[in-house]
Amino acid sequence: MAAGPFVIAVLVSGNGSNFQAIVDALEAGRITNASIACLISNKADAYALERAKKHAIPAIVLDHKLFPDRRAYDTALVELLRQHGVQLVVLAGFMRLLSPVMIEAFPNAIMNIHPALLPSFPGVDAQKQAFDYGVRYTGCTVHFVDQGTDTGPIILQAVVPVLQDDTLESLTQRIHGEEHRTYVEAVRLFCEGRVLVDGRKVSICD
Repeated sequence: MAAGPFVIAVLVSGNGSNFQAIVDALEAGRITNASIACLISNKADAYALERAKKHAIPAIVLDHKLFPDRRAYDTALVELLRQHGVQLVVLAGFMRLLSPVMIEAFPNAIMNIHPALLPSFPGVDAQKQAFDYGVRYTGCTVHFVDQGTDTGPIILQAVVPVLQDDTLESLTQRIHGEEHRTYVEAVRLFCEGRVLVDGRKVSICD
């Protein structure tokens, strides 16, 4: 049985469409054992901040340029998250590499979504990597964050076929659609206490 409700923070740098998908799922009752304590952006012009305000979710700017290095920024970030009682950190287009300070503060409790089927095509421009490689199938992966680049334990994946007439833009759009569905499902399962981690292996229990 899940403990909760789980307190979530979402970290963003830009548009925040995955954040919006999670908010919509909470408001529709598709995720029931959670609440979003705050949205934090490292950029003051991120549109996701406006999304948060529309839903009366505290929207906070923590500008990375005001800190000397990643560790200093992450130390301030951890303090802010703890002030809000956060238990699950959701990265939704947060364009910052996390230091050990952050990862060690929230072990197996920082989620990210990557627009490819990991371990294939890690890093930036994953959709373009897959498209240029000529794969027949790609997709997206929700995983926990560790100290590598897109190497953390995999929670869920969704497959997206590459169609004969696909462009990079059309493929990217379909991957984004699957991201919204898959990220919501991963957050739901976590908040229901159904995501179990044993080393690198993740099990989803009934």
